[in-house]
Amino acid sequence: TTYWRKLATFCPSNIPTIVTDPTDIQLRDRLVALTRDLVLIPSIPGRPDDLRQCYEFVRNHLEDLPRVEIQDLENGGVASLIAGPAHTPRPEVMMIAHLDVVTHPDIRQYRSIVENGRIIGPGAGDMKGALAILMVLFRRFHREHPGINLGLTVTTDEETGGQHGVGFLVADKNLRCNVAMIPDGGSLNEITVEEKGVMHLRLSRSGHPAHAARPWLGDNPLEKLMEGLNRLKHAFASWKQSDHTWYPTCTVTSIGTENETINRLPAEAHALLDIRFPLPHSTASILKLVKECVGAEVTIESKICAEPTHLDPDPVYREITTTITGRPTQLARESGGSDARFLTPHNIPVLMSRPMVGNLHAPDEWIDIDSMVQFYRIYETYLRRRFELGTQDRNGSGI
Repeated sequence: TTYWRKLATFCPSNIPTIVTDPTDIQLRDRLVALTRDLVLIPSIPGRPDDLRQCYEFVRNHLEDLPRVEIQDLENGGVASLIAGPAHTPRPEVMMIAHLDVVTHPDIRQYRSIVENGRIIGPGAGDMKGALAILMVLFRRFHREHPGINLGLTVTTDEETGGQHGVGFLVADKNLRCNVAMIPDGGSLNEITVEEKGVMHLRLSRSGHPAHAARPWLGDNPLEKLMEGLNRLKHAFASWKQSDHTWYPTCTVTSIGTENETINRLPAEAHALLDIRFPLPHSTASILKLVKECVGAEVTIESKICAEPTHLDPDPVYREITTTITGRPTQLARESGGSDARFLTPHNIPVLMSRPMVGNLHAPDEWIDIDSMVQFYRIYETYLRRRFELGTQDRNGSGI
C-alpha cells in the first residue's frame, strides 16, 4: 500500500544517511563527475553525432579491462554494446542501461548543476546517473576478478521504444542471462514488481479541403478526429480511481494537420497517443476500444505495443536493500515501462530499483547524490553475494 504514497519517497530528507566515510566520499566524487560528463552530451535521436559520442565515451571506459570482450551491434541505425567475459554467451548477471535521453527544444539545457545534494540536468535521473554507477561497478569487479561472469549492456533507443536495442538483442542476438539488473524504475527502497503495458499510436484521418468561409463544401478531418478523441477520453475516464493510479490512461501528446493556411480546411489530421494499462487489460483489448471510439475512418498506426510486465525479484536483493539503507523495502508498481518487458517472456528474473530521482523527462530532472552511493553499495553487496566473493574492506574498492 505504500506504493500509492510513492512520491513522498522522492524527498531527500527521507534518507538520513550523509556520506562521511573517506572511501564513500571518493566514490561519491567519482560518480558525480562521471554523471555530469554524461549529461553534458545531448544523446538524443535528433543529434546522431552526439549520440555516437556518448556511446564512444561509455565504450572507452570499458575497453581496457582484462579478459573483457565488447560487442558493438547495430540495428535500424541504433547502436548497442554488450560487454562481458570473453567466450561467455550467457552471463550469470547482466546489468542493463540506456544512454539516450528525451529531447528538449533548447540544446543549451543539456548541462548540469550540483545543488542541495542533487545533480540537476536532463537525463541525470533517467538514467545517466545509474549508468555511471554500472560503469564504475563493472570496472571494479572485472579489475579485481578478471573473467568474472558479469555483463553490461548499454543501448541507445530506450526512450523511443527499445525495439532496436534490447528488443533486437534479445530476439535476434539471443541475449540471455540468469538475472538482469536494470536500474530504470522503482526507487531506493522500492523494488518494481509490475509495469503497465504501453502503446504508442498514431491516428490519422483524411478529409476534403475547402475554404474556411464555406465549411459545408468540405469535410474537416481535424474536427472529426477530435470528436473521436473526446469519446476515447470519456471511455478511459470510466476507469479512473481517486485512491490510486493503477488504471489505464490515455494521453494525447500531439495533434496537428498539414495545413498552414488559416482560412482553409485541412486535407488530413493526425494525433499521437500514449496509452498505459495494467492487467487484466491487454494490447488487443485496448486497441479494440480505440478503434470503437475513433471510428473506422481513422487509420491507426502502432509505434510501440507491449503487454504489462510482471517481475520476480530475488528476496536476497530486498534484504540487502533494507540492510544498507536502514529502512523497510517495499514492492512497487510502475506506471512507466522499461526494457524489462523484452526479458520477462524468456523467464529472466529482473531486479529493478534505482537511486532517488525526480522531475523525470523535465529540464530540471535530478538524482540524489548520497542515494547514488547507497545504491552502489546495494549492487556491490548483491554481486559479491551472488558470485560468492565474501566481504571486502571498502579501502579496496578499486574506484
